[in-house]
Formats: sequence, C-alpha cells, structure tokens
Amino acid sequence: MLALLIVIVPIVLIVFWLIGIYNSLVSLRNRREQAFADIDVQLKQRSDLIPQLLETVKGYAGHESKTLLDVVAARNSVLSAGTIDEKIKSDSQLTSALQGLKLTVEAYPDLKANQNFMHLQQEIGDIENKLAAVRRFFNATTKELNTAVESFPNSIIASRYGFKKESLYDLGVEKRQSMEEPPKISFN
Repeated sequence: MLALLIVIVPIVLIVFWLIGIYNSLVSLRNRREQAFADIDVQLKQRSDLIPQLLETVKGYAGHESKTLLDVVAARNSVLSAGTIDEKIKSDSQLTSALQGLKLTVEAYPDLKANQNFMHLQQEIGDIENKLAAVRRFFNATTKELNTAVESFPNSIIASRYGFKKESLYDLGVEKRQSMEEPPKISFN
C-alpha cells in the first residue's frame, strides 16, 4: 500500500503541475486578447472621429484630395482588418496617413484656428495617447505570454497544445527607420 502511494502521489502532483502550466498559458493568451480588444476600442473611436475631422479639413483644403483619400483608405483598412497582425499593419498605415494630414493642415492657418478642428484635433490627440498606452500594455502581455511559451518546461506543454510565440505591436521596419532619423528643424 505504501509503495503504491509512493508511486501515485508524484504522478498526481505532476499531473496537477502540468494542468497548472496549461491553465497559466490559457490565462496569458486571454490577457493578450483582452489587451488587443482594448486597442480595438481605441481604434474604433479614432475611426469614428476621422470622418468629422476630414469634413472640417475638406472645407478648408478641398484641393488636397489625395491626402484626404489616403486617410479614408487607411481608416477603411483598419475597420476591415480581421486578424491582430492585419490590424497592426493597417493601424500603422492610418497613423502615417494622419501624419500626412497634419502636414496639409500646416498650410492652412485659418483651419488651425477653427474651433471644430481644434476640438477634433484634441480628441484625436487624446485617443492617440490612449492608443499608445494600450499598445504598451498589449506588448507587455504579449511578452509575458511569449516568455511563458518559450520557457522550459512550459514550452513542452505549449507546443503540444498549439500555443506559439505571438508578434508584438511594433512600428515595422520602414517606420522604425524613419523614426531613427533626427527631426529636421527649419525656421524658413
């Protein structure tokens, strides 16, 4: 009887330990998905504000249609993206298009003084700050999941049950290269 207990108790402990590893991986994956859902909420808010911003800009800068069309196309891309990776890529395109819109706005001093535009610009700025915060949280949860998936002995359970290293929310190669260049300041 004692010999049977000596064999069964370690086996039961190992089974519970493996169940614990599996459950922690599920929990980490769910936290990552929730973190991306928070990004989705902010992306939706930003996408809802963009048509209002574009209408305000359109009134002042009607001939800048390419810039406006780029923003609309990028916004639609964000809304139609299905996977997390597609949303990350399309959000990067929208951020670039919005930067192009900012340059267009610089050419119209009356627009910069318009109350509607200023309010919308402030709201988008607030959303951009919130997006930055939820992106950081998403990357933190992704890093935590990736560490758990790649660590031994979790890696054995992870590979057996389809857990894999997930991608971070990053700028991409092109955007990172442009961010590494020092800003050009001109007083012309």
